[in-house]
Amino acid sequence: MALDRILLSRFRNHRETLVEGTAQFNLLVGENGAGKTNVLEAISLFAPGRGLRRAGLADMPAQGLDGGFAVSASLMTPGAEPVRLGTGVAAERPGRRIVQVNGAEAPAVRLAEWLSIGWLTPAMDRLFVEGAGARRRFLDRLVLAVRPEHAGHATRLESALRERNRLLADETAPDPRWLDAIEAQIAEAGAAVATARAELVGRLEAVLAVLPESPFARPSLHYQPGGPVETEALARALHDGRPRDRAAQRTLTGPHRDELAVAMAGKNQLAAECSTGEQKAMLIAIALAHSQLLEGEAEKRPRLLLLDEVAAHLDPLRREALFERLRAGSAQVWLTGTELAPFEAIAGEAAIWEVSAGSVRRTSSPPADLL
Repeated sequence: MALDRILLSRFRNHRETLVEGTAQFNLLVGENGAGKTNVLEAISLFAPGRGLRRAGLADMPAQGLDGGFAVSASLMTPGAEPVRLGTGVAAERPGRRIVQVNGAEAPAVRLAEWLSIGWLTPAMDRLFVEGAGARRRFLDRLVLAVRPEHAGHATRLESALRERNRLLADETAPDPRWLDAIEAQIAEAGAAVATARAELVGRLEAVLAVLPESPFARPSLHYQPGGPVETEALARALHDGRPRDRAAQRTLTGPHRDELAVAMAGKNQLAAECSTGEQKAMLIAIALAHSQLLEGEAEKRPRLLLLDEVAAHLDPLRREALFERLRAGSAQVWLTGTELAPFEAIAGEAAIWEVSAGSVRRTSSPPADLL
């Protein structure tokens, strides 16, 4: 068990919601618009970044109140005292996200040191047909679950790129020495980001190659760097590309232009050209391979997997295969659905909550030996 006593205060349509008595499988059942995904989004904020919806802070507070919100939870680990995690926004400072660990304020990137969180949502069904940026964010989320320090490298890279682009767009020619300093930061952080991405894709490919046969399509993954991966080579490429980048008023080389290429292995067909069902199956296969990879980590942090409306779109054979894989792992799993029927195979071992109009009521608990 990873998280328990999850409290949502003034978050989306939840004025004051407490979810406690969690298990490995946790089901949130209710009509569309009841607030099920809002609970998952609140949990996803215990990871660095903007959560599973990538929403702005201004969109999260409950409407008609003071503009602030808070989400907290107890992180349960065997043999240790619970760690209280909290995040939110104060009404008087609506643009600043606050993160606390045991009551002490901490940077958001530190959350990755305490637990790893992954998710699949209906919006991600278009991952393979959207722009490369969506796939980079998806890949970074997978990397972060393995390397907590990745969040810091990615933040430094983004900040340095933003500064270099500002200088390139300035009408006045930037001081070369200032560009040297900025490019050194980009090269150092960018090499760390690119190396971690390439390593993770390689490890995922190795896991996918040996996973037992399943009804899910086997994807083939390829990391395509947007520039040199090594620090010195990237710094040199940035230096040599200054005239071109200044004409474009943006940086055209680096990890911010990486691509994750995905194809269906059996058909040798790009994922973007596959059917919607095949794309969904490949996305689930990647998530399961990633979960399997994390099971082999020597030092494990508590893990969560948030699956929003996944089971309802799978046939019974694929649902059973999904549940069997999840059951065999150690991650705490959260699932949503409009009815209980698709979860019949795991209902007896799950904590189940009925969600209605922003309120949550537990309707079933698993046997004591599964808590």
